[in-house]
Order: sequence, then C-alpha cells, then structure tokens
Amino acid sequence: MTEPYKGILPIAPTIFHDSGDLDVEGNKRVMDLMVDQGVDGICILANFSEQFLLTDEERDQVMRLSIEQVAGRVPVIVTTSHFSTRIAAQRAKAAADAGAKMLMMMPPYHGALLKADEQGMIEHFKQVTDACGIPIILQDAPLSGVTMTVPFMVRLAKEVPLVRYFKIEVPGTANKLRALIEAGGDAVVGPFDGEEAITLMADLDAGATGTMTSAMIPDLIKPILAAHAAGDRKQAAALYARVLPIINYENRQCGLRSAKAVMKEGGVIKSEAVRHPLTPLHPKTREGLIELARELDPLALRWGK
Repeated sequence: MTEPYKGILPIAPTIFHDSGDLDVEGNKRVMDLMVDQGVDGICILANFSEQFLLTDEERDQVMRLSIEQVAGRVPVIVTTSHFSTRIAAQRAKAAADAGAKMLMMMPPYHGALLKADEQGMIEHFKQVTDACGIPIILQDAPLSGVTMTVPFMVRLAKEVPLVRYFKIEVPGTANKLRALIEAGGDAVVGPFDGEEAITLMADLDAGATGTMTSAMIPDLIKPILAAHAAGDRKQAAALYARVLPIINYENRQCGLRSAKAVMKEGGVIKSEAVRHPLTPLHPKTREGLIELARELDPLALRWGK
C-alpha cells in the first residue's frame, strides 16, 4: 500500500514473557498474525504497545525486529513521541532509516503541566520531519493533556506538509473530524479515528478514511470500512453492531490487555503479561472478554492452534 494510507492500521501489542522480559519470538508471531488478519498497516510502539514501559534499547529492538519480520508485506508505522524535540527527531530518523513508512506522534508534553505552545509545536514537528522525511500521523488524544484546535491542526498541516494524517480520539470525535476535513481540504490527507473503534460508524460518516484499533479483531473491523467505502452503509452498520459489544468491553473494561488475552487464548503468544505497575485482567473480566470473542471467532482466537 502506498500513500495515501487508509483502512485499518492497528496497534501491535508488545509481548513479554511472564518474567517481564521481551519475548522476541512472540513479537514476531504477532507481526505475522496481523498480516494474516488483512491489516492495511501495523503501528508499533504506541501507547497500546506499552511504549511508556520500554527502555530505549528495547524500543529499538522492537522496532527493528518488527520491521524485519513484516518484511514489506504492509507498511509499518512507528510511534516516536517525546517531549524533547532532539530525541523525537533522533527516533524519527532511526525509524525512517530502519524502513518505517510513517510515524505516529503525540504533541510534546511531559506530565500534566509541561507542554509546548502552538509555535513550539510547529517547530517541534518541523524539526522531526526534517530529520526523517516521511509522513506523520498526529495523535490527538486526551492522554497528552494538550488541546489542539482544528485551526491549529490545519495550520500545522499547511506549514509542515508531512504532518498530513490525523488520528482523532477525543470526545466528539466525529464533529472534530468533520470540521478538520472541511477546514483542511487537501492538506488533510488521512483523517483517522482510534480509541478501539468505539465511535467508528459516526467517524466514518464524518469522513474518516481509516481507523487505528487494537490488534484484537481487525479482521472483523476491516469489512465495516470496506462496506462503508462502497456506499453500503446499512451493511456497515450491521457488521458494526455485531462487533460493538466486544469493542465496548475492550474500551471500558480491558484496555491494552485485551488483544494479549485473546492472542494468548488463541495460541499466538505464550504469555499475556503486562509490565508493572499495570496489572493483569481480573479472571472474571478476562472470562467475559473471551466469551464475547468466542461468539465472533476472530482470527487471533484460532491462528496459533
């Protein structure tokens, strides 16, 4: 797939052994599973990948093994966010040199109070794109605590043209996507939604051309996008209604642990461990997730068996 990137670009989980050490082979198997799920691209080292629990050396290892394992079968998007412009630019160049086709970045922030102003953000992204020369998808999510208005995002896209994709996952996503598409015009190449596709239908109706979900059920979400793009909204809505219970369960009950749990149940990986201070799913919560998954029979639940 070449630009403009669209479709489903899920977030890959980072796989650990029960000890908490990186599971290299498990991570490779996840790459193969995701390709077999029919994804249009794979995003690594994102928040749902537990990127905030990895050392710099581990980040580099995961990046390189993931890109090598995918081997060009689909584009790989590498998350390279950092409050330091210098470090973000270094990460970006390393990702581009390793073969990444796109980056995902949040605005620069650290904790609740350290943030850049709008001019600082423009300069931050300009230096990053100068370092890497590949497109960026800007992640607009509450986690950063940074409010980015539609006029600012349009300004960013026009002043830093490689920032041309936008992942919107804030309250009122559909309205913000609609306003961004209208105001940005050709500068907004790829409007995406996220947050496990919990608002997917509204966002597709607003003009989203793709979604960045978890890696739990992308094979069941992709047909929704295909039906909607083909103009069959009724079919898209029916398909969405079928998977909405598990999307809701993932979004509200499990978070980033859901994909690992389903993959472990399906024999894809040996351990669904998350790193402390994150905690495992409660057994009853996990039981509810797997019950919903079995009704849908996604590839992740049977790929490894």
